Amino acid sequence: MELKENSHALSGADGFYNASFQNNSEDEVINEEGLRNNSLRSRNLQNSDAVQSDPEDTHINIESDQHKNKHDSVAEKTFLQGYLERKYDEVCDFCKKYKTRIQYVIYGILIAVYLVIVIAACVLNFQRALALFVLTLLAIFFICWDSLMARHEDKIAEFFSPCERFLKQQWFWLKWVVWIALIAAIICWLIFDTAKQGTNQLISFGGLVMYLLLTLIFSKYPTKVAWRPVFWGIGLQFILGLVTLRTKAGFDVFNWLGRQIQIFLEYSDNGAKFVFGEKYTDHFFAFKVLPIVIFFSTVMSMLYHVGFMQWLIKKVGWIMQVTLGTSPVESLVAAGNIFVGQTESPLLVRPYLPYVTKSELHSIMTSGFATIAGSVLGAYISFGVSASHLLTASVMSAPASLAISKLFWPETKIPQITLKSGIKMEKGDSKNLLEAASQGASASIPLVANIAVNLIAFLALLSFVDSALSWLGNMFNYPQLNFEIICAYVFMPFSFMMGVDWEDSFIVGGLLGYKTFFNEFVAYERLSTLIHLREKGGPVFIDGVKQYMTIRSETIATYALCGFANFGSLGLVIGGLTSIAPSKKRDIADTAFRAMIAGTVACFMTACIAGILSVPVVEVPCHILLGDAFNATNLPSNTTEVVGCCQDLFSSTSANNSQEIFLGGNYSLRSLRGCCQILDSPTFNCSWTTPLF
Repeated sequence: MELKENSHALSGADGFYNASFQNNSEDEVINEEGLRNNSLRSRNLQNSDAVQSDPEDTHINIESDQHKNKHDSVAEKTFLQGYLERKYDEVCDFCKKYKTRIQYVIYGILIAVYLVIVIAACVLNFQRALALFVLTLLAIFFICWDSLMARHEDKIAEFFSPCERFLKQQWFWLKWVVWIALIAAIICWLIFDTAKQGTNQLISFGGLVMYLLLTLIFSKYPTKVAWRPVFWGIGLQFILGLVTLRTKAGFDVFNWLGRQIQIFLEYSDNGAKFVFGEKYTDHFFAFKVLPIVIFFSTVMSMLYHVGFMQWLIKKVGWIMQVTLGTSPVESLVAAGNIFVGQTESPLLVRPYLPYVTKSELHSIMTSGFATIAGSVLGAYISFGVSASHLLTASVMSAPASLAISKLFWPETKIPQITLKSGIKMEKGDSKNLLEAASQGASASIPLVANIAVNLIAFLALLSFVDSALSWLGNMFNYPQLNFEIICAYVFMPFSFMMGVDWEDSFIVGGLLGYKTFFNEFVAYERLSTLIHLREKGGPVFIDGVKQYMTIRSETIATYALCGFANFGSLGLVIGGLTSIAPSKKRDIADTAFRAMIAGTVACFMTACIAGILSVPVVEVPCHILLGDAFNATNLPSNTTEVVGCCQDLFSSTSANNSQEIFLGGNYSLRSLRGCCQILDSPTFNCSWTTPLF
């Protein structure tokens, strides 16, 4: 009976129990057999290995197996995915936790690889790798300097504070000693240098003093001039000129930089050739000069994106601020004008413009008028103007602009922006380097269009004015009257006081008129024509009119023309600054014209410094120079003039008929042998020559 109750319970549980058969003993036996069968079926289903004879039961088992396999596959994938996600999160957490150390490791590896490359290059050929070696040393110095100042600036200032206190206490009598020693040194230097170089340097010095006196006389507040920025600005001008024009190392550095910039700008020819065709140089200005502006603008935008230009401008601005004592805003803008244009440089300090004083605003505009932008620097170099002189002029005019500005419009208020460090400059909105390059190229479109349309308009206007003046002069039997002649008479005294030769001052005066009343593009285009005429060696005078100038006069003219001070730029600056700082609209209009005059005077002062420091160049034809050089008993030194003449000699002949052409020319056989010993030219056959010494 106990078995029956258990069977009944289990049967009811399995769903096969029927109450109408509970008293039937036969059915009890059947139920017992069904119980055993159901128990066996349940065990087979649980073990998944029973073989069923019912087709319907078989179908149910197959579906159950598929569902279970699918469930197992999803579970396996979920487990694998969870494992990868956990590992990925662990790696991300590790990188975040040790982010700084990982960066240091990566930077260390890159720096080590770079140093290995530099050392290998120096070992292979140190002379060839000298530029890379010097640039690497400069980079290491500035990186270490910035790191040291960022961490220990307060300690360094505290260490030198006793010296600062001592200077402040003793400055009353020390300044007189310094001024007397400085004046005595200048007088002695002028005496000895004038005795050695001639009186032209003395004229240039007199011109520098004359421009300072004229600026002081017409100053806005002559009695409130702070002389520190004036004298320090002139001093920085003189030091920069002395390094670049009188020292061999400085001259070689700027000459090397000029050549590298010239080579770098020539890469724009590839783009111009692809767009305009093989004969793109037939339209020299449109297809050769203007693409250089586009290329340089693109490169400058990329340098701004990586932060190099901001770093460089801050360094130069800091030097001016410390030495001249000018405010951070005007110092940064003056430094920025060395590299960018007069409308772009104020953007560096846009947030601070509403708070500047009138004197600071005058300095900002003056520095823009006194310098040129890097984007047009390449265009002037392509004209044939000396790249090294243009670079030197642009750098020298930056401190000169601050000096003249503070003399012409002295500071009468306390500047609100007096941060000694940490002033923030605005950056571009480009997200990556490619976008910065694209924005730089696009930003050059207005500049290129402005240059092109201004040249078309001004040259057409100049032609009309010359024609009208010639018609007017013809009535007085003077048909050669033109705009250049009028400007030459007006600006001739100013050019002569810069140190230009008297017979060349008339030509330089005309160039200054072109630059002031039109723009510097017209003036440099005319100067390039004069340079090419001199290089061709044609007659100096034709019908009593001098055709070209001396090298000294060309050098001084290059410095005097290196600035945006003209009436066309005047409207450009007023419009640009007004859009940036609308609250200063009235102050901008009041100070703009005086700023243009101050910028012109700053360029003239830079030309005076160049006249003081430039060494007279003896213009001797190459065949005479080589003949004199190789008539000595010993092989002469490889001077720039001798090497240049030898290169011209080799490039003008070919290896096949070099002997025949050479012997029929103005050169002697001794000159050829000497050049073969100095230069191993692949274009000239020196095998037939015999040793000279």
